[in-house]
Amino acid sequence: MKILQVLTYYQPHMSGLTIYVERLSRALARQGHEVMVLTSQYDTSLPRREVVDGVQIHRVPVLFRISKGVIMPTFGHWATLETWKADVVHLHLPQFDAPGLALRGRLFRKPVVLTYHCDLQLPQGAFNRLVDRVVGVMNRLAGGLADAVVTYTRDYGVHSPFLRRYVDRKLVIIPPPVELAACPPDEAAAFRYEHNLDGRPVIGIAARLAAEKGVEFLLEALQKVLVVFPNVRVLHAGPYQNVLGEEAYAARLAPLFAKYKHVYTLLGPLRGATFTAFYQSLDCLVIPSLNSTESFGLVQIEAMMNGAPVVASNLPGVRQPVSMTGMGEVVPIGDADALAEALIRVLRQKEGYVRQPQLIGDSFSPDQTAREYLALYQRLQAGQRPAITTEPAAYERLRQMNALINGQSSM
Repeated sequence: MKILQVLTYYQPHMSGLTIYVERLSRALARQGHEVMVLTSQYDTSLPRREVVDGVQIHRVPVLFRISKGVIMPTFGHWATLETWKADVVHLHLPQFDAPGLALRGRLFRKPVVLTYHCDLQLPQGAFNRLVDRVVGVMNRLAGGLADAVVTYTRDYGVHSPFLRRYVDRKLVIIPPPVELAACPPDEAAAFRYEHNLDGRPVIGIAARLAAEKGVEFLLEALQKVLVVFPNVRVLHAGPYQNVLGEEAYAARLAPLFAKYKHVYTLLGPLRGATFTAFYQSLDCLVIPSLNSTESFGLVQIEAMMNGAPVVASNLPGVRQPVSMTGMGEVVPIGDADALAEALIRVLRQKEGYVRQPQLIGDSFSPDQTAREYLALYQRLQAGQRPAITTEPAAYERLRQMNALINGQSSM
């Protein structure tokens, strides 16, 4: 099958969306399918075309940017050619160009699948509010033309203004793909030694430095955590320098980073075995996100697979990994005191929160995600409507595991 994946940014750009599409595309290629990623050449040093891990990448030149969006005059030409060659068109939103792709799929009689990763909420400002509205209109046009709309959880689906219109009509829930590179014990030990972690409780956060990630609430919560755990360390994995559109936010947090520099370490982007070593070093991962630009938090599953419980904001979708597995705590959005108290509870009794890493990993494997998408593609190719389910079997298995463990612990 020839599968066209379309999104605005792709690797080496790092975000939850790009990581999702990268993992899915690699898994589809491993299973013998021809995958083409159509995306922007957001950095002129990147090649226009290349093949990475069996996935073909076609980057379209960018003329200029509007906020975080890109303007690509030749995109329509290449979208037409690639759609014509594909068997299925898979769009990843938010994306300004999505309606044109969806319309091409309709005209060429190709199934159109739309995965909605999160709501778009740009920084404050009249211009950004206008961009929000325009992208919202484009998303709705694309959703109307798509044959199926996919998201990670029904919880996010029923709370998202965009997704709720498709519930029980063409909204499909598919678990996101999660995988990590193997990390030999000596490499994990070297990571702990490099960052002087032995004998210290370690809190982790894995996110780019962006306003919606709520990093300031973790920094504020540290004051209380340090009273109970004076030797605690915080490791922050993810881009923090020159993050597109987040320069003002970084400047605002700079004094807090300086205040806690003896506790808080900005690691920058991590990949491969080093990222796994990061997770293996944690006693707890925190997701203090503030709004619906965060729809799940793939890093939660990555942490859980390595035995680290999670403290997550009570956001639709984001609260689901903890809710399904019982592996952590959910706290009110933007509440530094509640965040501090939950972190202290988890650090005090980490083992009481840990669940079965293998079952969690299997439930979110990229190959499993790819198989579920392929079943959807094939169903649409056969002219059938998408099969609507309230919750995937993988999620039900995780809930049963948690219920069994809770039942045993209450005896």
